[in-house]
Amino acid sequence: MTVEIFPCNDKSITKTLVFSSGLGGHANFWQPQIDFFTQHFQVLCYDQQGVQQDSELLSSNYQLKDLATELVDILKCNNLSSCHFVGHAIGAFIGLEVAAQAPQLLEKLVLLNPWDELDFYTLKCFNLRQSLLEHTGIEAYVKAQAIFLYPPQWISENAQILTEQENQAIVKFAPISNVLARLNSLKAYQPKTTAATVNHPTLVISNADDTLVPWQRGLSLTQNMPHAKFNLMATGGHASTVTQPTMMNQTILKFLI
Repeated sequence: MTVEIFPCNDKSITKTLVFSSGLGGHANFWQPQIDFFTQHFQVLCYDQQGVQQDSELLSSNYQLKDLATELVDILKCNNLSSCHFVGHAIGAFIGLEVAAQAPQLLEKLVLLNPWDELDFYTLKCFNLRQSLLEHTGIEAYVKAQAIFLYPPQWISENAQILTEQENQAIVKFAPISNVLARLNSLKAYQPKTTAATVNHPTLVISNADDTLVPWQRGLSLTQNMPHAKFNLMATGGHASTVTQPTMMNQTILKFLI
């Protein structure tokens, strides 16, 4: 497992900002955020359990709570508490679970493109991705991901870099059973119950043009949390940290400071 800690440019600042990725689970998802946020915080990114090519196989009953336990262990091993947290999709739910299990470890939460309950449309998208992986293979699964993550214009304008990233992802793909276990844990998770118990100041950010998760699901989650605010971005798709990094970074920072 890879854990990366980037010190703040201002050595007098010790507050840590933790980033937790979506279904892909890799630390490098947050590359567009690191330089910006290390001006204000120490930044921690990590590869989630089971996402590397040589990862051990996950158990058949793997649950999202296991992902939260993993992050709790990381924070404790690095003597970190009262961290700010930013999580995307499954990463957002990891933050919810950590806030519920060990509330002293986190201070403010930013949840990107989450949902209160799995929309039937999103479930169909997940089932399609699962079917591609099980019946067509790794290449089809990887090359279909951009359709769910990014707006059409961004895909067209970034064809070369996207193709290079896809080729790397195919070569370094995690064990298929791990990807399926993580996907099934996400499909089974019910965030609404946990969200209602989280008292941390929280910002929920959704995107109006998200083609994977309807933005109304993020609004509904916000309304179920006692201390949450909602921000709807007009553009950016499901992965606006990649497609709209400047706007996203500034929105997150404004809430955290």
